[in-house]
Formats: sequence, structure tokens, C-alpha cells
Amino acid sequence: MKKLLLGSAILIISACTAQAQKSDYGPPSEVQDIYNIAIEPSAQRIQSDIQTLVDFGTRHTLSETDSDTRGIGAARRWIHAEFEKISADCGGCLEVIYVSDTISGERRIPDPVEVVSVLAIQRGSVDPNRYVMMSGDIDSRVTDPLNGTSDSPGANDNASGMAGVIEAARILSKRKYAGSIIYAGLSGEEQGLFGGEIVAKHALDNGWEIKGVLNNDMISNIAGIDGVIDNSIVRVFSEGTRANETEAEARRRRFTGGEVDSPSRNLARYIKSQADQYLTNLDVMMVYRLDRFGRGGHHRPFNQVGIPGIRIMETHEHYDRQHQDLRTENGRKFGDTMDGVDSAYAAKLTALNAITMAGMAGAPPFPANVEATGAVQPSAKLSWETSDNAGNLAGYRVHWRLTTEPEWTHSRFIGKVNEWEFTNLVIDNYFFGVSAVAKDGSETPVVFPGPAGRF
Repeated sequence: MKKLLLGSAILIISACTAQAQKSDYGPPSEVQDIYNIAIEPSAQRIQSDIQTLVDFGTRHTLSETDSDTRGIGAARRWIHAEFEKISADCGGCLEVIYVSDTISGERRIPDPVEVVSVLAIQRGSVDPNRYVMMSGDIDSRVTDPLNGTSDSPGANDNASGMAGVIEAARILSKRKYAGSIIYAGLSGEEQGLFGGEIVAKHALDNGWEIKGVLNNDMISNIAGIDGVIDNSIVRVFSEGTRANETEAEARRRRFTGGEVDSPSRNLARYIKSQADQYLTNLDVMMVYRLDRFGRGGHHRPFNQVGIPGIRIMETHEHYDRQHQDLRTENGRKFGDTMDGVDSAYAAKLTALNAITMAGMAGAPPFPANVEATGAVQPSAKLSWETSDNAGNLAGYRVHWRLTTEPEWTHSRFIGKVNEWEFTNLVIDNYFFGVSAVAKDGSETPVVFPGPAGRF
């Protein structure tokens, strides 16, 4: 089969159009500044931010909001102030806002409570309505999900994710990108993913084109309850099929493919490819399911309304440190405290987020309306449209793989064209996609044809 693929790769070159051959060279294959971004996250700053969040005592969604030193109100105001500080350092480059709504009548929020998230928006210079978002959760909890008064440090779950978001803002706000970046602290995760639901609605109501949500939930623990200690692997969870596809779209997918090529899944593949290129000593384990078995995370409300989103988290969880009252039983310690935090590992995972957002925000607009044809023909064909605000577009790259391959295996840059014929690659045997490449080498995730893969 390897010989077949090699022959196919040679044959595909013969399909190059005259327009794509105008230049002897394609764009760079790597962005040099992303190597710098990969090593900039500070373990010390992240550790300090986690400690600050822990010191609020509890960040439970139902905790008090008036105190300046305890509770979720104090925590979200501190996060807002940190974003404002970062913005001041970059000449006001961040727009810092609260996004909120009142929730009541729910199993974990029986009485009316205002669920407030904090967003810092870094506007793009070329395509400002296209966004990539990194999120962490503000809130914490103990064993009883309705207990808003007991100490709930939430060091790993999820002060670590929130600290990572703040650190990524410090790093990327020093730079300018074509697209926009959102740094988000989401509330109400432990009570039913309400912060994400509210922010997703806000995004749709305001016409934001969010191309990816990177949900960071528990990124600092390296010692698992399974006895494994590992600081070199990270899990990335992604749904295979779009949650909001229509009945007609599902029928089309059944006949043309796309069960494992939702935009969220190709976002996960993109994250892995960025890590392989720009990071050392961190391997990405892609988990091909929405979240951990039977559990949920704050990317899910975005997925639910069609916004691509994935979960980034540690590989080996320790359940004694999640959702537990602080206590010791028979010498066994329970509770999510600072001694379960490895800030160097959190810095690595923050770097993974930062290089992903830098790549996506630096990229041109995504290929629009990608379609594939070629049934009962010797060659597959792809077509797509170029979106507006594509001033930094160098051209497009086509991708293909066998249907059993978990990642994209073959690609080539084809220039500023809007269609491509894969000579002697039968559409029945392969999956195809296309990405947009910027003049500096920044690139979008691969877009799979049809509604199944549309970002």
C-alpha cells in the first residue's frame, strides 16, 4: 500500500494547473515566531495565578459575590483586572467584557443566580470577525454540588486552566494577528456548563465566527490515580460528528462520509500537527470521543450549536482530587489542593494552546463551501470558495488520506486556485480536504467537504 500511495503522490503532481505553477516556491512550511511562543509560558507565573485563585477560598457558582477576598465574585473581578493589566501593557489591545445571564430552576441552580463569565478579546487586523477561543473555568466545587460555602480550592480543577488562559493572553497580546483571539474565563461549569451555553449564545447573537474553542479543564496534574506519573502526554478530546447536523445532512454524510471529520475532529488533528512541529517533550494523545466516558466539559455547549470545540487536559486524572470535601480518611488525602499542581506541565499545555491560537489567528480565512465530486470517475475533485478579508492568503493546500487513517497523511500546496483534481485517486478509497495558507506559513485546520466538515 505504501507503494500505491507513493505512486499516487507522483500522479497528483501532474494535475497541477498553470495558475498554481506561476511561482517556483510555496509559502514557508513553518512560522518562526511560533517556536518563540512555544517556550514563553512561565511556570512561575502560572503557579502564582493558581495560588491566587485558590486563595479565594471557594469559587463555587453559588458562593458569595460581595466580598473582595472570598467567593466567585472576587475571583471573576480579579480575572477581569488581570486582563485589563495585560491590555494596558499592549496599549489597550484587549476588550475586556462580562457576559452573563441569570439561571434558576435547575438541579444544581435551584434559585436565581447570575452566571458571569469574563472575556478578553484581541481583535484581528485583517479578518476581525473570525475568532479562536481559549477557555478555562472560574468555578470550583466540593462533594455536594450545592455547597457554596465550604472551602473549595479547585487548584487543578480548574484554576490551572484559568491560569493558562491568563498566561496565553500575556504572550499573544504582544503580537498582532489577522484573525481575532478570545481569552475566556467561563463560570457555572460544575453546575451544568451554563457559562459556555451563555457565551455560545452571545457569540451567535453577535454574529461571531468562532472557528475553534480550546477548552482547558485540568492541565496541571501529572500523578494519576492509576499510579502513573507522566508529564509528557496531553489528551485532546473531540467529537467525530457534528452535534447539530440536520436529518438531511446526516443522510448525505451516510453516503459520502464524514463520521470522523467534524470540524472539531479536524481541529484536534491540527492541534496535534502544531505540537509535532513546534513543541518538544509533549505528545498529543487524540481521544476520539466528545469527552471522557459518560462525562462532560465546557466545549460541549459550543459543539451543541455548531461551534467547533475540543477539550485539552492531563492524561492521568486523580479522582481523589476532584469534587471532594477537604479531608483525610485512613491516611488517604482528599481535595483539590496546591500539592497536586505541577506548574511546569501546565506551562507546556498552555504553550500547546498558544501555538494553536497563533497558527489559527495568523491564518487566512478558512476555505468556504468545500465540496467533493468524482463518483464513478478515475479522479476525485475538490472545489471551494475564497472568503472575504483574504489579504494574507498565499494559496491553498490539498490533503488526502486512506479512510482508515486517523490523521492526514499526504498534502501539497497548490497556490491560489479554487478547485483541484486528484488524478488517478479514486474518491471511493480516500478522504480529501483543503486548508488555507498565509504568506508567512500560518495555516488553517483541514476543512472536510460538505456540511459534515464545514467550519
